[in-house]
Amino acid sequence: MFELFRNDAGGKFHFRLKSPNGETILASEAYAQKASALNGIQSVKRHAGESSNYEIKAAGGGKWHFILRATNGEIIGVSQLYVDRDGARLGIAAVAKHTAGEVRDLTV
Repeated sequence: MFELFRNDAGGKFHFRLKSPNGETILASEAYAQKASALNGIQSVKRHAGESSNYEIKAAGGGKWHFILRATNGEIIGVSQLYVDRDGARLGIAAVAKHTAGEVRDLTV
């Protein structure tokens, strides 16, 4: 399920994709406009099924994360941190699996 929300600090719009257990598996950048954030959700849905759109990267402290990119190379979303590369791969599979879910608009 996607959640659309506003950041209280700057009033910008964000989205996150949550797994059925409630964990955030992908988070967006900040968008000035709600419509842009909704377009970002549609972009996740279009690009999540293609493995070449993901990049797994090492993060600080020996952790790993992944980035989902659009075909044009723009970052659509970033994952949480995982303890190993295999965890990041499982996270990618979860993104691809759960993009068909509903969008909860928490901005209203």
